[in-house]
Amino acid sequence: MADRWRLPLLALLGLAMLAPYIWMVSASLKATDELFRASLSLLPETGTAWMENYGRVWREVPVAQYLLNGVIVCGGILAFQLLFAVPAGYALAKLRFPGREWVFGAVMLGLLVPPHVPALPLYVAFSQLGWLNSYAALIIPSTISVFAIFLFRQFFKSLPDELIQAARLDGMGEGAIVWRVALPNAWPAATAFAIFSVVAHWNDLFWPLIVLTGTDYATPALGVLHFRTEEAGDDFAALMAACTIMTAPLVLAFLFAQRRFVEGIATTGLKG
Repeated sequence: MADRWRLPLLALLGLAMLAPYIWMVSASLKATDELFRASLSLLPETGTAWMENYGRVWREVPVAQYLLNGVIVCGGILAFQLLFAVPAGYALAKLRFPGREWVFGAVMLGLLVPPHVPALPLYVAFSQLGWLNSYAALIIPSTISVFAIFLFRQFFKSLPDELIQAARLDGMGEGAIVWRVALPNAWPAATAFAIFSVVAHWNDLFWPLIVLTGTDYATPALGVLHFRTEEAGDDFAALMAACTIMTAPLVLAFLFAQRRFVEGIATTGLKG
C-alpha cells in the first residue's frame, strides 16, 4: 500500500517545489494588468504579451553580459574549488599523517561558519588591494570550499584501497593518483558538487552586492536587481521575464546532468 502511494506523493511534492518557477514563467508571458486580477490562470489571454516582456529585457538590459559574467565567475570558482578540494579530500581519506583527524575536524567546523562572517575583513582586504569591481573579488573568496573537501573525502573513502595500492605499484606518485585514478572514479561526486556550487554562486546576491558598484561585472542575480531598480519599475511581467532568462541556464544544466547528480548524491555515503 505504501509503494502504491509513493509515486503520487512524490509527484505532488515535486509539483509544489516547481510551483514558484511555473508561476514565474507564466507571469513572464502575460501583460502586466493580468497579474493583478482576482482570477488565477497560468495561460496568458493575449499571445503577444510575452514578446513585449522579453523584448524589453533584451533591449534595455545587457543580458548577454550578465550571463557571461555568471559563466566566468561560476566557472572560475568551480575550477579552483576542485583544484583544492580533490587533493585535500584524497589526503583525508587515503593518506596517513599526524593530525589527520584534527584537520578533518577543522573542516567540519568550517561547515558551521556562514559566509557572512568573513565578509567585512575580505571587503577591507580587497579595498586596500584595489580589487573591488573585478572578477578577482567575486572569485577568490569562494575558491576553497570546506563542503567540497568533505564531499570528496566521503566519496574517496569508498574507493577500494587495492586500487590505490595498484597505482602505487605501477610507479605513480600521489599527485598522479589523485588526478588520474581518484578523480575519474569520482565524477558522480564532482558533478553533484558542481551543480551545488554553480547554483549557489549563480544565485548569490550578497557578495556581489558588496564588492560591485557598477554593472560591468554584475552577475545574473545582481543584473535582475539592476533591472528591477533602473528599468522595470512596476512592470512585474518584464521583471519575471528577466528572472526566467537568468535562471534558464541553471534549469538546462540540471536537466542535462540530473542522472550524474542523483548518482553522486546516492553514492557519497557518510563513511567514517
